[in-house]
Amino acid sequence: MSDKNKQKRIKRGIRRARVRSRVEGALERPRLSVFRASQHIYGQLIDDASGKTLVSASSLEIKTKAKKSDLAKEVGKLLAKKATEKGIKAVVFDRGGYAYHGRVKALAEGAREGGLNF
Repeated sequence: MSDKNKQKRIKRGIRRARVRSRVEGALERPRLSVFRASQHIYGQLIDDASGKTLVSASSLEIKTKAKKSDLAKEVGKLLAKKATEKGIKAVVFDRGGYAYHGRVKALAEGAREGGLNF
């Protein structure tokens, strides 16, 4: 791994820790955690009190070919649909150290369109 990539990972880890120090999910309002890989995006609702994942969705579940930002929006909608089936309406958003821009923002907007409040 090059020094530039190592620095990028370290800086994201610092931002992630800062966000996690302020954001905590509970059963009545779980944490919507986002992970962005180079090709896919993942979202999950986590109850931090018990340490359990309540609902998860990823771009791997969506079988259409589209731009990555469009897939992220669909993942948000899918996550919101699964959450409403389990009776979850409100969440806190954890961007995971990523900038609130692009695919992360698209996932959040999709979740809002699907009915989640945050």
